[in-house]
Amino acid sequence: MSNNAHAMLLILTMTAGTMATRFLPFLLLGDKRQTPPFIVYLGKVLPYAIMGMLVVYCLKGVSLTEISSVLPAVLGVGITAGLHLWKRNTLISIIGGTVAYMLLVQLVF
Repeated sequence: MSNNAHAMLLILTMTAGTMATRFLPFLLLGDKRQTPPFIVYLGKVLPYAIMGMLVVYCLKGVSLTEISSVLPAVLGVGITAGLHLWKRNTLISIIGGTVAYMLLVQLVF
C-alpha cells in the first residue's frame, strides 16, 4: 500500500470514528426521548472526576524530598485554585496557574 493510500485510509478511519462519536448519541436518543438518568448522572459527576485525575497526573512526578520540586507545584495548584475561586472561570484559572508554575520553574527554582 502506498503512503498516500495509507494516509487517506487513516484520515477516513479517524473521520468515521469522530463522526460516529458525535452523531451516535443523537441517533440513539433523538430529540423526543428524555435523557436516561445514568447519562445525566455522568454529566454531573465526570467533570469533577476528570479534574481530580488531571491534578493527580500533574503532580505524579513531584518529588516530595526536594523543595525545588514541591514548592512550585504547591504554588501552582494554589494559584490555580485561587484564580478559580476568584473569577469562577476554568480557562483563566488553568492558564493562570500554568503560566505561574512555568515562571516559577524557569525563573525562580
